[in-house]
Amino acid sequence: MNRLTHLVIGVATALAAMPVLAQHAGHDAAPAKAPEPQSPPPTHAAPTSHQRQGQGEDRSTMDRSTMDHSTMDHSTMDHSTMDHSTMDHSTMDHSKMDHSKMDHSKMEHSKMEHSAMGHAAGDLPVAAPPREPIPVVTDADRAAAFPAVHAHHQHGTSTHAYSLVDRLEVSDADDGTALGWEGSGWIGGDLHRFWWRTEGHALQGTVERASVEGLYGRGIRAWWDVVAGVRHDFGEGPGRSWVGVGIQGLAPYKFEVSATAYAGQQGRTLLQAEAEYDTLLSNRWILQWRAEVRAYGKDDPALVIGAGLSTLEAGMRLRYEVTRQFAPYIGIEHGRAFGRTADLRRAAGHRANDTTVVAGIRIWF
Repeated sequence: MNRLTHLVIGVATALAAMPVLAQHAGHDAAPAKAPEPQSPPPTHAAPTSHQRQGQGEDRSTMDRSTMDHSTMDHSTMDHSTMDHSTMDHSTMDHSKMDHSKMDHSKMEHSKMEHSAMGHAAGDLPVAAPPREPIPVVTDADRAAAFPAVHAHHQHGTSTHAYSLVDRLEVSDADDGTALGWEGSGWIGGDLHRFWWRTEGHALQGTVERASVEGLYGRGIRAWWDVVAGVRHDFGEGPGRSWVGVGIQGLAPYKFEVSATAYAGQQGRTLLQAEAEYDTLLSNRWILQWRAEVRAYGKDDPALVIGAGLSTLEAGMRLRYEVTRQFAPYIGIEHGRAFGRTADLRRAAGHRANDTTVVAGIRIWF
């Protein structure tokens, strides 16, 4: 009886506990997932050349000239693992690529062999000789590159004029104050000009000796003229008239030179040459060197002139150009007589040599 009673009580207790266990089992179980809608099977696009490289494919034999890089998203590609040295960039159209989305910071450029890339069609290796040898420069090539400039100084047929008072100076002589001058000028065009020249010296207001010339000048080449004309000497003693022909111009190293030969009455002849050179100490301070020599063909005792080398005058003058047209100066002038002229001067009571300090102005317009 007792056993039967205990069995009935256990069964009843078990039946009563079953709803509670079922409730706890519902809390512990994971919620059921809603059924997912079925989608069509994915269609895979063909991988790009860069994607295949990331997958380890060998693309050394691939033809990249037919690839359209404009549709590729380079921003997602890992360029650091790509071997650009084997790519032929000469056939790629880079104009269609959007480089703004590329992250170049991840590229290892130090490992790229740029010399092997054909960036331009037909590029030659660095050490390769040129396709065509450089031709040897010929005389015709030089003549075409450096044409003659003998006519470049011409300015048409217009008329111009120029006048220069190169020396207008005073000095302290033994017999008083001496005045000396030298000037020249021209009027005309580039080839044909009328030239005038004058020089002389005076003492105490009296002209001792002076000359005036009128010459026709013809340009023969750049900086050089041939001149021909007449000259007249006047002052103390008899006057002398001459016809002359000469040359004048700018020699190499900027020496201004002139040389003229004259023929006069009674078989007299005269050769006169002059040279000047300017040393630029600054833009305004200029040191001028000057020398003049004269030689006669025969004696002229009336003018205290002997045959042969007659006189030499040399000096230097330091001028300051207040403007390019006006410049005061100070200098030293030395004169010397030679041969028969020196003898005639001594016989007349004059010195054969003389050195003076001069001061004056230089003007051109």
